[in-house]
Amino acid sequence: MRPHALHLVDKELMVDPAHQLVAPNSVRSEALELLLRDVRRGVRSDKQALELHERMTALKMRLLGDRVSRRTAWQIALDHEWDTLRDAEYLAIARLQADALVTVDPHLADKADTVTRVASIQDLLEDQ
Repeated sequence: MRPHALHLVDKELMVDPAHQLVAPNSVRSEALELLLRDVRRGVRSDKQALELHERMTALKMRLLGDRVSRRTAWQIALDHEWDTLRDAEYLAIARLQADALVTVDPHLADKADTVTRVASIQDLLEDQ
């Protein structure tokens, strides 16, 4: 599943200025990896992928990776017996810095259910 910020720019969705986006430091690298996969599968051209990544990079987001969020991610992963920290990082930041986790990934939303409140992507958007 694509990172949430990549979904926003790919679908040309406008975040309401009343909301602040927060994400792990790794969000841009994860998006670039997914775009690379798209290019390799022939879903996008190289130029399209890099333009989309540039738009995502321009999206106003607060990126976090401090000791407290990393430690919280570690604890969430341990508590839930997960093998990686990827999902735990998003949940830790949502728990520590956000009102809710907003995701287009149903798998992550299911994991978040016991950790933090989950909201829909529509809750972030400007009225259009």
